[in-house]
Amino acid sequence: MPISLSAKKSLRKSLKNHKDNVSFKNRLKTIVKKFLAEPTNEGLKGVYSILDKAVKKNIFHKNKSDRLKSNYSKKVGGEGVKKVVAKKGTVKKVTKKVVKKTTKKTNKKM
Repeated sequence: MPISLSAKKSLRKSLKNHKDNVSFKNRLKTIVKKFLAEPTNEGLKGVYSILDKAVKKNIFHKNKSDRLKSNYSKKVGGEGVKKVVAKKGTVKKVTKKVVKKTTKKTNKKM
């Protein structure tokens, strides 16, 4: 058992975080199981959503989430994947600014 006040608080906090993380992971598992039973675009959207929330809450690393999304999107296959990915983010046009370099000419007489 912790002795100091800060150690007691740390224990309480870690137990609470553990409980929250376990409940979140259980919710994630049920959504993934439903999706794997019948892979659809709507199910894939739900899986994407909960994986993004897991990254936001620091439960999963971003790379792990991306890897899982990639694997689950292969389950749907075809053009349905493209539609979901297209809705997720918008494509921004990147334009380059052209800057003309000017050089000073000096008029030196020799």
